[in-house]
Amino acid sequence: MRLHLNGETREIPDVATVADLAARLELPAFGSAVELNGEVIRRRDQAATPLKEGDRLEVVRLVGGG
Repeated sequence: MRLHLNGETREIPDVATVADLAARLELPAFGSAVELNGEVIRRRDQAATPLKEGDRLEVVRLVGGG
């Protein structure tokens, strides 16, 4: 499936939901966020949120430090 991920068009096979994409990208359970077409998707809703060709996603990982 062709998705726009963090401003880059990428072909990502075998993803049907936001949860599939999070697993494929090995996102940590805490400290990450996914925005789909301008809407933040809560972790509890990711498995029920389908992806479709051409979706735009922003994925961020929180980084701590000082």
